Amino acid sequence: MAPKAEDAAIAGPSKEPETKKNKKLTKEELEKKKEEDELSEEDKQLKEELELCVTRLSESQADLWGNALTSLTSLIRASTTSMTSVPKPLKFMIPHFDAMKAAFEKMPAGAVKKQCGDVVSVLAMTMSEERECLKYKLMGNGSTEEIELWGHEYVRHLAGEVVNEYNALTEEDDSNGAIKAQMVEMAKNIIPSQMKHHAEAEACDLLMEVEQLGLLEQYVDESAYNRVCLYLVSCVPYVPDPENTNLLTTALNIFRKFKQFPQALRLALQLNDKAIVEELFNSCPDPIVQKQLAFMLGRHQFYLELPEEREDYDDLTEIMSNSHLNNHFLNLARELDIMEAKTPDDVYKSHLDNVRPAFGSGAVDSARQNLASSFVNGFINTGFGQDKLLMEDGNKWLYKNKEHGMLSATASIGLVLLWDVDGGLTQIDKYLYSPEDWIKSGALLACGIVNTGVRNECDPALALLSDYVLHSSNVMRLGAIFGLGLAYAGSNRQDVIQLLLPVFADSKSNMEVVGVTALATGLISVGSCNGEVTSTILQTLMEKSEADMKDSYAKYLPLGIGLCYLGKQDAAEATIAALEVIPEPFRQIAVTLVEICAYAGTGNVLKIQQLLHICSDHYEQDKEVPDKAKDKKKDDKKEGEKEKEEKKDDTPLDLSGQQAVAVLGLGLISMGEDIGSEMLIRTLSHLMRYCEPVIRRAVPLALALISVSNPQLPILDTLSKFSHDTDAEVAHNAIFGLGLIGAGTNNARLAAILRQLAQYHAKDQNNLFMVRIAQGLVHLGKGTLTLNPFHSDRQLMSPVAVAGLLSVLVALLDVKTTILGKSHYLLYGLATAMQPRMLVTFDEELRALPVSVRVGQAVDVVGQAGKPKTITGFQTHTTPVLLAHGERAELATEEYIPVTSIMEGFVILKKNPDF
Repeated sequence: MAPKAEDAAIAGPSKEPETKKNKKLTKEELEKKKEEDELSEEDKQLKEELELCVTRLSESQADLWGNALTSLTSLIRASTTSMTSVPKPLKFMIPHFDAMKAAFEKMPAGAVKKQCGDVVSVLAMTMSEERECLKYKLMGNGSTEEIELWGHEYVRHLAGEVVNEYNALTEEDDSNGAIKAQMVEMAKNIIPSQMKHHAEAEACDLLMEVEQLGLLEQYVDESAYNRVCLYLVSCVPYVPDPENTNLLTTALNIFRKFKQFPQALRLALQLNDKAIVEELFNSCPDPIVQKQLAFMLGRHQFYLELPEEREDYDDLTEIMSNSHLNNHFLNLARELDIMEAKTPDDVYKSHLDNVRPAFGSGAVDSARQNLASSFVNGFINTGFGQDKLLMEDGNKWLYKNKEHGMLSATASIGLVLLWDVDGGLTQIDKYLYSPEDWIKSGALLACGIVNTGVRNECDPALALLSDYVLHSSNVMRLGAIFGLGLAYAGSNRQDVIQLLLPVFADSKSNMEVVGVTALATGLISVGSCNGEVTSTILQTLMEKSEADMKDSYAKYLPLGIGLCYLGKQDAAEATIAALEVIPEPFRQIAVTLVEICAYAGTGNVLKIQQLLHICSDHYEQDKEVPDKAKDKKKDDKKEGEKEKEEKKDDTPLDLSGQQAVAVLGLGLISMGEDIGSEMLIRTLSHLMRYCEPVIRRAVPLALALISVSNPQLPILDTLSKFSHDTDAEVAHNAIFGLGLIGAGTNNARLAAILRQLAQYHAKDQNNLFMVRIAQGLVHLGKGTLTLNPFHSDRQLMSPVAVAGLLSVLVALLDVKTTILGKSHYLLYGLATAMQPRMLVTFDEELRALPVSVRVGQAVDVVGQAGKPKTITGFQTHTTPVLLAHGERAELATEEYIPVTSIMEGFVILKKNPDF
């Protein structure tokens, strides 16, 4: 109770502030108490001095005012106080506040009046509610020195009043902008003081509020720029368009001003602006830093064309095209001593199962399980270049698969040889001469997979695959087209796109080929807003019949358009409007699919609400549904196919399919930031409880998407529960989701869950197939790879990786006809997202340089004072090292200085001159 009473005593102009401790005593006791503990001597003296000054000010002798104000000022400034109470001089001045205001009013304009304005402004900080602090400051001395002399609490208070005043202004109050200009001037005086006293975050907030962020640059100095930029960038997820881009641009300009090119490049990539990236790269004066920038562009799979006349053209292009990736990955494998090839059975550990084989089935080889093992073998040995099934005598294993199984089994060779363009293609070559079309097609796809994420000036993938794009056999086409899509993902290469576009109009193309072609062109032109691709796919969509639209591959057409606009936000609006001409149930799917791609990873709250709104509609057999859908263009269809077949022709449109895509969109949009993802976990559990089967089937996929390669316990438990669901498709997707959240982590708990699931589903071929795939994913690259699209301290989202994940998740929305049907090869879309989660350090000559680094959990240090530790609970290792999700590394020696502040992927170190 006491604290409240104290506040009341201070806030109201009470005549007896000294009795505040004794509120609880009765009146008589108060009187006695008051006489006993009168103020201490110095307090008495202070009070008398203050009262004398006030008396002088209220008299009419103008020559005494100046001295009185000066002594008042020095008395107030000299006071020190604890954090919780009001300084004594201010407390004693409470009764005289109105007298001071009156004195101020009667003074003639001049220096003395300004000085009085300053004093009244400070008093108003504790005594007034109506922004008088700002009002009198504007009439006082407005210079920075004058403001900060009153202490940081005053500066903070004044800044708050400036913001409130600015936000409260309406058009009528401030028709010519004079008051706003005044506020901005005031802000300009406050900011230097905040910068000087390490209140950078407050300075940024003040400028954001008065919409003058561009002014920030001139106030930032060498010591503060890092903290300022860190704060600006961390605010990005929480501010609306277009403010978020302003923040990034401001931070980028500050980094550029202080010659911090690697950090500036990250922000340029986050802005997704090719022109700025190119300009930054070319304006960087230091060749070593430029090499580091090239490594960053390579990791982001951002293709920059350099002029060939540059003397370091070859070096930079080689770095940017990731051609070194395979060697460094194998070096890491040797360091960790994991070169020896693994077999699927090392992962299944079936000798631990306590299931007795049913009578007579001891040695039966099921084609389905062989296919699963082909995938698992590919996943666990990804990038190692050797395995035990396919390399020695591949044909023997391939013929244990049925026709379409042969395609995927052959393609898995591509995963084993991932990134090894020179050595890999010769090993795949022999399968191109196989008598089986399926094997040939698989070999073509393998050629594409090997080239994923790696560029080569000879363009081997284009040379090998281009002849088969319009082949007479659709089987051959699938391998070639999907292979090209994977090999050139993110490059936006016009020659490759021109090669693929004729497939759409070709009469021999069935829906599967058209769908895969749309996916491939979308992968190649991901995030580039390529008008040619979008218009061709739109044209194709308009020509397709309703029967074609019901095909499960039809969804890949809008997905192709969506990938072109990946993360581009409102750039997709025109195309979304053009989609309105498509016939009804499919229109909603197409629109939603393009829209969720456009906002992928942005965490846009409004879009998430819109998607939740779609999921909340229930499609019963009532007649109003079509009208409702027209009002609401945000819709999607994914799994609605099966229901549609069952319904009679006269029933109204079933838009439930659209909802599945909306659920996937929830995961896709909010995976960008942690708070959004956490909130989504709860939302998804509600959807799981109360919604239709169509929505429930997509929920596990959305859950997995917000936590790729990061097996958090709550998500792991939830998915593990859904993997026993009575609805088979929910179970399939939950099992795949388990694989996705643990991809490349070797998580022991997850591996145990999957082994139990394999026993539980031993009789159910479909679920067992999914369990095997999930087991393969958990041990992806023997636990050295990640599928997470966010890198560089989880700040940058790689569009190519997101596109690969999406291609697989869209297939899973209709899992029975795609992954569990004949299109399991779509799983290789994950190849674009596979990246080693390693840290490799080089010296300036790009030779591997082992140094000791500390690896620990990353700590968020935004806005903390001093130089806080950025990691916690670290262990010291020697590079190359693996970094798990949410871990960060820092150098443990003083001998070298990293060229970039983010220790991840490939980092160049310079010798420390002071060492």
